[in-house]
Formats: sequence, structure tokens, C-alpha cells
Amino acid sequence: MQIEGSFDVKLTPQPAPEGQPWGRQAIAKTFHGALAGSSRGEMLAVRTGVAGSAGYVALEEVQATLEGRQGSFFLQHFGLMDKGTPSLTVSVVPDSATGELTGLQGTMQIDVSGGQHRYSFSYRLPPR
Repeated sequence: MQIEGSFDVKLTPQPAPEGQPWGRQAIAKTFHGALAGSSRGEMLAVRTGVAGSAGYVALEEVQATLEGRQGSFFLQHFGLMDKGTPSLTVSVVPDSATGELTGLQGTMQIDVSGGQHRYSFSYRLPPR
């Protein structure tokens, strides 16, 4: 299955020890559309000395309804920016889903344009 929708996100910078080269942020999202719910998580990010090069990793716990089924699951993010060229992998952590979403597998694409955040979620759920 593949679904699309939008989400709102709030990133809150977290304190970091002085001299630490990376930053940490708390993530809070609200998903709209066929995936309806919210998430919370943590992100670590670093910028390099080369303009347009950076990296980030994040984990977020999503509590949502999907296909009328309620539960939670974790998404893992791995993002790179190589001299302005982005790459991003966002995957459901294997065996992390609970409740009626147990067995969920999938990947998510994220698009940000014009200040709007959108997702495309390709997934599989076991039959009920």
C-alpha cells in the first residue's frame, strides 16, 4: 500500500555540552491524512565545514491510526546532505509496531516545499 498526507512538525533545540560538534533537537509531529496521529522523537545533526554538507539521524515513536487500525511504531531517519545534494532514508524499525499495527513494515518519503511538509508512506500490514 502507498498513502500520502501532510504533517506539522515542531523542532525544539536541546542543550548540548560546550564544544560538542553536533546539535540535538526534540521532534513533535502531527500526521494528517490516511496516517492520522502524532509522534515524538529525538534528532542529532551536524554541519561540516563545507557549505551544503551535513548529516542527521533520528528516532521517532509514532502513535497513529492506519487503515482503521490503531497502534504505535518507530521510524528511523538517516539523512545526508553532500554539497547541497540531499539523501534521506526513513524506515519503520523492524518489529517495533504494537497494537493493531503489529507486523507493520515500510518506508517513508518526506517532501518539504513552500513551507509545507508532506509524506508518502509505502507499507505492508499483515491481514487481520
